[in-house]
Amino acid sequence: MSGASGTPYAAAVLRGLLDAGESVDLVVSRASRLTLLDETGISFRDAHWQDDLREWLARGADGKPGTFAPDIAAVRHWSAGDLAAGPSSGSYPAKGMLIVPASTACVAGVALGLSKDLLQRAASVTLKERRRLVVSVRETPLNGQTLRHLVTLDDLGAAVVPASPGFYAGATHIQDLVDFVAGRVLDAAGVEHDLYRRWQGDLGGSRTTGN
Repeated sequence: MSGASGTPYAAAVLRGLLDAGESVDLVVSRASRLTLLDETGISFRDAHWQDDLREWLARGADGKPGTFAPDIAAVRHWSAGDLAAGPSSGSYPAKGMLIVPASTACVAGVALGLSKDLLQRAASVTLKERRRLVVSVRETPLNGQTLRHLVTLDDLGAAVVPASPGFYAGATHIQDLVDFVAGRVLDAAGVEHDLYRRWQGDLGGSRTTGN
């Protein structure tokens, strides 16, 4: 997680990964902790990360508690300042990496190959090891500099998945729109899920839709 607004997207992706039976190495940047506090009122603390994570994932996109019952046994948390952590090395086993949400500062750091914290270092490792890197940028509008950084990430093999919800899946609640974005992120990572209703085609031929 980087510091962009959009912590509900990160929560939905985490729940999707855990529901799919995936183990997760979680890195929460310092800026994202401030965003999480602002958007949810939850302080993410290294010493109490399990309690804080469980409380956060239990909430829906509307912020109401008790919507979900997360099992976080498969989550391992690494401090963003720990550059000696497992994900900082290419020899550490991992299928790939998802950055959700991705701020423009995070996008720039990864595109330029910086390693100022564990988040950027792990992304650089993911790229050099030719593993899947999915970057869900959550900013608008995007200036030319950020667009060039995103093109660089695409050239390096990353999948750029903007946090742009689709409305063709029959959304009736905010959580539906959040889950659509989370589902598209998981699609790019090759993780099975049932977070949204997939487009099956218009038999009448009267509608068109984007992906």
